[in-house]
Amino acid sequence: MPPEVKIIKNELLSDNWYTLRKITFDLRRADGQWERQEREAYDRGNGATILLYNKARRTVILTRQFRMPTYVNGNPEGLLIEACAGLLDAEGAAAGIQRETEEETGYRVEAPQKIFEAYMSPGSVTEIVHFFVAPYNDAMKVGEGGGVAAEQEHIEVLEMNFDEACQMIQTGAIRDAKTILLLQYAQLNGLLDQ
Repeated sequence: MPPEVKIIKNELLSDNWYTLRKITFDLRRADGQWERQEREAYDRGNGATILLYNKARRTVILTRQFRMPTYVNGNPEGLLIEACAGLLDAEGAAAGIQRETEEETGYRVEAPQKIFEAYMSPGSVTEIVHFFVAPYNDAMKVGEGGGVAAEQEHIEVLEMNFDEACQMIQTGAIRDAKTILLLQYAQLNGLLDQ
């Protein structure tokens, strides 16, 4: 049975990049008592991510870009190797990841396969991320990728050996959660097996 919640106050703290709200609420505990709590919730919309894979070459397409939050939290270069991803506009998740894939990697995918969705940081961020996989080949390359200049994106496209990418999780060279989830999904499901 879901918990009973009464929203008492919903304050807008910031509307600069996305929205940050402070929510005061009463929550009925399992023992029946009501407890007042306050939490902040960052709403940046929902997103999607994709692992592009090539079975014949046993390669995947990943990206590398500067991420300020990692820089201020112990990543001295601020660079992060990641699966292609982005926020969704008004379109659905599949259309959104197709747009992001072409903008960031230069590959046009026609039928990305949705494998699951997940809250990535549910204690503070409202975002749901939709996870996709799709095969790629050279004929699907329609541009250089690199992101959208107007959005100040400077994305390096990386074609990597799948086994090496998986090993980079162990060495700490890949530390992005969505990328780790996608690479492990590919391992568990034999996605690149012939």
